[in-house]
This record gives sequence, structure tokens and C-alpha cells, in this order.
Amino acid sequence: MSQVNTVLGPIDSADMGFTLSHEHITLGAAGAAATYPGFQDRQAIADAATAALSEAHAGGVRTIIDVTTFDLGRDVAMMQEVSRRSGVHAIPCTGNHLSVPRIFWGAPVDRVAALFIKEIEEGIEDSGVKAGIIKVASDRGGITENEEIILRAAARACNATGTRISTHTWSPDRVGEEQVRILREEGVDLNRVYIGHSNDDTDVGYLVGLLEEGVWLGLDRYPGGRTPETPQWERRTEVVKQLIDAGWAHRLMLSHDHSTPVVQPSEDLRREREEFNPDGYLFISRNVLPRLIELGAADADVQAMMVDNPRRFFED
Repeated sequence: MSQVNTVLGPIDSADMGFTLSHEHITLGAAGAAATYPGFQDRQAIADAATAALSEAHAGGVRTIIDVTTFDLGRDVAMMQEVSRRSGVHAIPCTGNHLSVPRIFWGAPVDRVAALFIKEIEEGIEDSGVKAGIIKVASDRGGITENEEIILRAAARACNATGTRISTHTWSPDRVGEEQVRILREEGVDLNRVYIGHSNDDTDVGYLVGLLEEGVWLGLDRYPGGRTPETPQWERRTEVVKQLIDAGWAHRLMLSHDHSTPVVQPSEDLRREREEFNPDGYLFISRNVLPRLIELGAADADVQAMMVDNPRRFFED
């Protein structure tokens, strides 16, 4: 058993329960709320997120790993409010998504790593809330020069603190392999690494290759089909079953990459998001897990992916 940092303070890993491994309470942009106050109704967003996560809690969800970095508009105070009101633990992150700030371009890796370490050991901004995971991101075409700075900084922060790493990838370009190569060069224990968005592709050989490197695999873009070349949820679930049958249930985690639809800048986008996933944080519980059982997965496989593996990720 280990202590895991949440927005409301550390909890025992044994208390994480049913966990969604890659989610967002809300998404925005760095500094937007302070620079353009009133453009979005912050309280309406908090209320909508609370309602969504309260429904999730009633449906059995106990913890989300919230990988909203500062460039995605991380709002620790809102996360605290929503977690407190909904009863769902939220594990916050340090690190960076795809919008690498200019101040990091060409920066010494250790200077950036020090910022991540500060958010892990002392707290995020002046909140006192300590990050529980490190988020990094690389996308189509592979890792850019500045994304590599972030990735190596995350590796060094992981080595210094033991804090786990969660990655955003583009699996059709096998970006996870590039991330693993760099993390290995930095001496990271790959058992502390979660390669996310690995279900945007159906190449089981690629996925098994990652697992054989010793990482955890995040199948965390349900329902899927956000772009024409990526599979819908039914095909994604068949791939999960293939990985289970290959003996990897003990290294898989499932999630949605969901966020509160009210955050969308237009009513049309909000409606589109809600139609895309009307079940929100419960899509996996209501659709994917029953389908896995129909396909022949065992209850123990579901328990492993949704409860045991997230806990073990923070303990091993």
C-alpha cells in the first residue's frame, strides 16, 4: 500500500477503488480564466462537472486520474470543489501537454524537471496540492524537439521522486515506442510508465511490444472514433479482449479521456460532445465492461483493469 496524492490530500492506494486512468474534470487554456474572466461561467462548469462525477460515483467510480496540465487550463481550486462535492477522488498532475510554452523551448532539461519536482514535493502554484502523476504528450509524426525536453524532464522528475508518468500518444504512428526509448535512455523504471491512448489503433503486435518493454497500457479513448481513421468502441473492446487472451489483463487500464461538455465554446460543440458520449464517465461501465463479459472476459479481468491495476501502478 502506498500514499497517493489527490486534490484533497493523500489517500492510501487501497482506497482508490474503481479508477478511470485518464480523464479531465474540465479543459481550457493556460491563464484564460484570469486573462479573460467571464468568457466562461466557471461556476456553471463546476456544477456540471460535479453533477457528472456525482453520477459516476453513484455508478461505482471512486477515483479519476486527472491529467489536465497547466497548458490545458488546470484549475486546482475547481478540482477540489468538484471532488469534495461529488465524492470522487481526483489525482492531479504536473507536466505538460502538446502546447509547450515558449519559455521551455530549448531550455535545459534539469530546469524544467525542477518545476515538476516542485509541484510534486511542495505543491501546485500556491494551493499546497501536490501532484500525484506526471503528464507528457507527443502526437502525430512523433516527438518534437521541445516535446523531448518535456519528456526528459518528466523522466528526471520521476527518477527523483518516484512519481509515475502518464503519456499522451498517437498510436497509429507508434509514438509510444519513441517515448519508451527516451525514457529508457533516462534510466526510468518502465514499471512507472503508463503509455496512454493506445487504443486509437488495432495493431496488437505494437501493443504487445510495448507491454513486453514493461510499461502499463492505457486503453483510454472510449467511445472512440473521434477521427475517421480511429476505431469505434466495439472494435476497441475486441482488441482489449485480444490482449486479455494474450495474458496481459494485469497490465491494462481503461478510461475515456472525457471532460465536462459544458466547457465547449459553442452550443453546437457541446451538443456534439454529449451525443458522442451520452454516458460520460460511465460509458465503460455501461457499455464496454458488459461487452467484454459477452466476449468471454472473466470478472477477474474486469476487476484487474478497473481496480487492481491502477492501485498496483502506484504501488509496484
